[in-house]
Amino acid sequence: MKNIACSFLVALCIVASGAHAQSYPARPIHLVVAIPPGGAPDIAARIIAERLSQTMGQAFVVDNKPGANGNIAAEFVAKAPPDGYTLLLGQDSIFVINPYLYKKMPVDVRHALVPVSPVATNAFVLAINPSVPAKTFQEFIEIARKSNPPLTYASGGNGSQHHLMMEMLKQRAGIEMLHVPYKGGTALVGAVLAGEVQSGWSGIPNVAAHIRAGKLRVLCISTARRSASLPEVPTAIELGIAGFDIATTIGLQAPAGLSRDIVARLQAAVAKALREKDVAERMANLGMELAENGTEHYTRFAREDLERYAAAVKAAGVKQE
Repeated sequence: MKNIACSFLVALCIVASGAHAQSYPARPIHLVVAIPPGGAPDIAARIIAERLSQTMGQAFVVDNKPGANGNIAAEFVAKAPPDGYTLLLGQDSIFVINPYLYKKMPVDVRHALVPVSPVATNAFVLAINPSVPAKTFQEFIEIARKSNPPLTYASGGNGSQHHLMMEMLKQRAGIEMLHVPYKGGTALVGAVLAGEVQSGWSGIPNVAAHIRAGKLRVLCISTARRSASLPEVPTAIELGIAGFDIATTIGLQAPAGLSRDIVARLQAAVAKALREKDVAERMANLGMELAENGTEHYTRFAREDLERYAAAVKAAGVKQE
């Protein structure tokens, strides 16, 4: 595992020389998003694309390519020319979960893609349908321990972060639950809203409005700190689940071989966008926190998640073809 982690971190730090940057960008740039419209990476992509278009003087066109936990989008971008006109704005699960989850990856994402910059981190909340007679996290855990048949939970797919987070919680809380996978985070929230399943972890952007409308009940947040957008929601750590500190990092990646000059231009444009007050406010309203800019910080985020998710995939016994 250490060798795998090291090879990834080395790959993160290498950006090969490529196309010249003097005239970049000379045409619209495709910003590929690995999930369907509506989820946190998609919302972040549209906010950032708007600002990058203004800063760089060319349109950034958001192109949703969901499927296979992000592998479809990652493969598409990895096989694109390394000229800066096809970029990926994706969640870190593509790098820190998928290589352990899939028996065969379509491309070696740790070498076929290079990091440009993290953009934002997104916490998850544990939400339940109001039909579940639990007002608190502790009550939910007690009901889960006694339920026969088990309570159900939705995820965005086998091996998704939603899935692995609940598996981590099950192990630490000593409960059993039935997993029902859906195609993406938006679909899982719809299933909990409709009562098809009873619970699920979700990114804050997907559920904030439903929580405020009383259509979903939120029990805890996945990060070590409370969210500024939902300050009343306690953390799982506060509620006795030691060490439970999970968020997804959304960041910009490019095909390997993109020149250092273009990477630097993109990093500067992202940094400028993240410094704008209205961007920070829009992200905060969605429950996302802006990430520090640059490849070095991306490497740090990856290092923190690599071994944790490798262990989670192994413990859950999940494998994808």
